[in-house]
Amino acid sequence: MTTTSTFPSPECRYEHRVSYGETDCMGVVYYAEYLHLFERARSEFIRERGMSYARVEEKGFFLPIREAHCRYLAPARYDDLIVVRTGIDAWTRASVRFIYEISDKNSGKPLSTGFTQHACVNRDGRPVRIPQWLRDLMTDA
Repeated sequence: MTTTSTFPSPECRYEHRVSYGETDCMGVVYYAEYLHLFERARSEFIRERGMSYARVEEKGFFLPIREAHCRYLAPARYDDLIVVRTGIDAWTRASVRFIYEISDKNSGKPLSTGFTQHACVNRDGRPVRIPQWLRDLMTDA
């Protein structure tokens, strides 16, 4: 997955200032923090569509991660202002795949790309069909 100008629509651009606590002893963002950035951006994506993820769960649907991938292209450092671009590039009957591109806000330099694949499950943890209202919420439908 590489940075691309044909990013799926709709998309969300989440800005984040790197805190000292997110960096390692070399002064760069610790590798696992990228998954936290993906989560924050994914939550903002859903919120921008008009519903919080907490509300989705209240309605009885959960989106646990089945797979996560991150490709590190260049380091982000303490106090950098970064942008996490988020969109959906694939749907199945009972899953959805979010993709991410992280870049430096000032230079536009790509820092990482990745994806998270989510199952749709009910309160009992059983896979269920993604409800149409949720699919509509997260698309341009």
